[in-house]
Amino acid sequence: MDINLQSLAKNNNGSAAAAFMILNGMESLLSHQYFKTENKTEMYSDVFTVILPSIHNTNLTEPVNFTIQHKKKVPESGIVTCVYWEDKCENNGEAGKEGEAMRWSVEGCWVAYSDENHTVCSCSHLSTFALIMQIGEPPPEEPFLEWLNRMCVIVGLFFFALAILTFLLCSWNAKINNTARLHLCLSLSLSHLLLLWSDRYVEHELACTVMAGLLHFLLIASFVWMQLEAVQLYLLVRRLSKVQVIQRDGLPKPLLYLIGYGVPFVIVGISALVYSDGYGATEAGVCLLSRRRNFNWALTGPVIVVIGFNWMVFCATLWSLRPTLANMKSDISQSKDTRLIVFKILAQFVILGCTWIIGLYKTNLFFHVLFILMNSQQGTFLFIVHCLLNKEVREEYKRWLTCSCGKDSAVVVEKDVPSVSEDLDKPEEQTDQGRKDDE
Repeated sequence: MDINLQSLAKNNNGSAAAAFMILNGMESLLSHQYFKTENKTEMYSDVFTVILPSIHNTNLTEPVNFTIQHKKKVPESGIVTCVYWEDKCENNGEAGKEGEAMRWSVEGCWVAYSDENHTVCSCSHLSTFALIMQIGEPPPEEPFLEWLNRMCVIVGLFFFALAILTFLLCSWNAKINNTARLHLCLSLSLSHLLLLWSDRYVEHELACTVMAGLLHFLLIASFVWMQLEAVQLYLLVRRLSKVQVIQRDGLPKPLLYLIGYGVPFVIVGISALVYSDGYGATEAGVCLLSRRRNFNWALTGPVIVVIGFNWMVFCATLWSLRPTLANMKSDISQSKDTRLIVFKILAQFVILGCTWIIGLYKTNLFFHVLFILMNSQQGTFLFIVHCLLNKEVREEYKRWLTCSCGKDSAVVVEKDVPSVSEDLDKPEEQTDQGRKDDE
């Protein structure tokens, strides 16, 4: 407490004293429910009282400052409020309604300074004080958006699983390296799964911190694998334009693993060393990176760099395809292949890059729904582009589907196709019939 006792002493025969008392357990009686507001509230400090004993003139010539420690760190969506216990019965000398007679009030008290650990309250009078945390109510459309997001993410995870199984089990072309696509799907699917359940761990500080670190790692890994996949497509297009015969397209697996998981590990490690408290609950109600000290740029910065580098690779890929695009009418089969490659490049860039750009501008309901639909269906788009639009993959699917009917097909073959012994018996029957005709 910072109070000017000298000014009080001048008005009280040269002497003044102040008593500061913490009322242990009083927050359970004078709870946050006595604070009238539309927001959700909770007590964020001990209840304490300040009195001026043996002083007749208690008028303060300047505000009193109280430095109050928080019970826990302030969430980003929270508003710390300085309140005092108002008893209208004592002030006005008349009893009112029970809900109006005693309550927490902000009249004459305000927040002078606040951070995540403590708040400085200034008050123009002395009474019983406390801190109350206000947490804004979610907008009316949030329950619908939450339901829509969960349903869309579940559908996207289903197609992620199909794509992962396809890349693991299909061996349609030994020359094509699907490592980047496989780990891109793995990183994206795990990050979507964690985001789907991260709001359940907001109240558990340690679990929320660990989940935020894992999400940071997986999201950066997704963008790095997206970049590696773009590089793989560029190398494929460049070698096709030079008519090179190679044993396997793209970068070797050890180098892919080193870049794909090494870069995210370094970024997350440095971020945790610089500001480990930045991982935890956010104002959106999920476990991710905090905006304090601009710590969210540990994720936003690498994403912007990857998207910018993707633009460069995309332009370089189109430049490599320029001679082929100029002579597309000369070869119909080459024209179809080239168009498919260009479509895959465009689709992958839009699916994996532009969805996050839309997320930066989801200021209204339309863009919010658009971001949910596009971001949650990344697995669906990847499955369509890299699986359904691949002729060899479709042939593998046909083999899988017809495998269950293999026994039925075998029975049909046994009925329709004559056996070897039957073929050998036919000439003897014809010979006997010829002998009978001769006779």
